[in-house]
Amino acid sequence: MRRGISIAAAVTVIALSATACGGSDDNASSKPKNPKDVSGTITYWDTSDAANEAPAYKALIKQFEAKYPKIKVNYQNIPFTDVEQKFKSAAKSGKGAPDVVRTDVGLMAEYASLGYIAPLDGTPALKNASDFNAGPMNTTKYNGKTYGVPSVTDTLGLLYNKDLLKKAGIAKPPATWDEFIADSKTIKAKTGAYGTYLNPDSYFLLPLLYSNGADMADPSAKKITINDAAAVKALTTAKKIGDEASMKVDFANAYQNMQTAFKSGKVAMLVQGPWSVGDDLTGKAFKGHEDNLGYAPVPAGAGGKAQAPTGGHNLTVYQGSKNLDASYLFTQFMTSTSSQITIAEKNGTLPTRKSAYTTTVMGDAKIAGFKPILEQTARPRVALPQVGSLFTPLAQNYVKILQGGESVKAGLDATAKEFQSLLPGYSIG
Repeated sequence: MRRGISIAAAVTVIALSATACGGSDDNASSKPKNPKDVSGTITYWDTSDAANEAPAYKALIKQFEAKYPKIKVNYQNIPFTDVEQKFKSAAKSGKGAPDVVRTDVGLMAEYASLGYIAPLDGTPALKNASDFNAGPMNTTKYNGKTYGVPSVTDTLGLLYNKDLLKKAGIAKPPATWDEFIADSKTIKAKTGAYGTYLNPDSYFLLPLLYSNGADMADPSAKKITINDAAAVKALTTAKKIGDEASMKVDFANAYQNMQTAFKSGKVAMLVQGPWSVGDDLTGKAFKGHEDNLGYAPVPAGAGGKAQAPTGGHNLTVYQGSKNLDASYLFTQFMTSTSSQITIAEKNGTLPTRKSAYTTTVMGDAKIAGFKPILEQTARPRVALPQVGSLFTPLAQNYVKILQGGESVKAGLDATAKEFQSLLPGYSIG
């Protein structure tokens, strides 16, 4: 989604046709209205969990309307699985699109490239931008412009069962993938539990790719890199984890079985995100003794680094909004320090602002555990409009590799060829 800047009255047919090409540089110099004079109704699409998370956002919206009584917010909770196609259809047709939408960070480049969201540089939406942590802030960028404001953030880390590691005589969680495999074997031999459960989803493969110096593509060189030597090393390690360290994977129901195995104590370590912790704590391995759940960065690979993808959501403004000023103010309010503190305290999600990590917020073990992981290892995914589409062929061939149906090299070569049809103008290798 892109934002054209500021004045609602300026959103004419001419302005819209100009911003549809990516936004005008005039945005940064436009002078916004006095906030007290801004009026109108805006529609907000929220993708948070309707039962458990949405109430906190609805309460904040009431506070916003009290602060800006001339602005009304039409709140709509849209299922996360539906919002991408629903928004793209509305933005493309110019009918029914929300003024502000909660956007997965992985969709930012695509929405921006299509002209659906407006650039926010120089607008009130980006108030105190220097207070945002670098990781989530980097997810808002595309072609040198800022298209979103970080709302909540996350990444992948290593969750582990402290009791099982202690029983196996392991003093600290593994720092490298080689240690991860070796520790898994020790855990199985000494406790009977498996070291891990390998998630065959391609998103969970990213830490292995990144830590070995690999990625899916290199936009600066217009090259597909998913089958280069570093990627082969990463997938070879993944196959070794699956063969030597993991509980047998049920590929039809991997995520649910992975969670069940971990929270019941049948698996000692998982590469997982903070969103899973609430579920983990319901299992017999952690219920009633939450301090048994440990947090660590993902292991490092041959590249010498421990890296994982930055996840989360940004607030973005529809390029064609007829209430840009109100949309900017709403975005600013919902991503302010006070709002982020409220959201963190109510929902347990990680704030994107440095100032929101108060003593109370850090009292949540999950937030305290993942904060240093975010700061040390999180990095943005490759900023390509097609990045979301790349995960499907990668996942399909990754499963074939894990099941032994393809060699690592053959599977990655097949993936690279499929990437080429999705990335016109890109060469392989």
